Amino acid sequence: MAGFKGQAEYKVDEKGRVALPAKMRRAVRPEANDTFVATRGFEQCVFLYPLDVWEKKEAEMSGLNLYQSEARDFVRTLLMWAEEGALDGQSRFSLPKSLLDFAGLTPKGQAIIIGALDHIEIWNPEILDAHLNQQAAAYETLAERVMGGMR
Repeated sequence: MAGFKGQAEYKVDEKGRVALPAKMRRAVRPEANDTFVATRGFEQCVFLYPLDVWEKKEAEMSGLNLYQSEARDFVRTLLMWAEEGALDGQSRFSLPKSLLDFAGLTPKGQAIIIGALDHIEIWNPEILDAHLNQQAAAYETLAERVMGGMR
């Protein structure tokens, strides 16, 4: 499967729904049944996983040693924010208020939707811009650190 990539800017509607870009919808496998799981992202954004990918994430988490406090904290935090839902007839996903608030997204406000391989990230444009401007390393330096040892 091709991963999610690219970006688009959409409005959050008055009911907290965000439309998924057509190019990203095409990357969703039929096994997902147009169903997604939204949860808290690592930065101040929302992660949106197709259901089939989320099920694999849950299987990975079930292999964690829950006798370790960090594993419990991670699983607890990720799952307490998780909400499952299906796309509506206009390919919109309804974000729960708790996630809208966490990500600084507002009804009738703008949202940046970013493809991130196995999931989609939904950002408040101002928060994303601030995050990108605060990155400690330049893109080139980051690429070298992260990808430099790969062959």
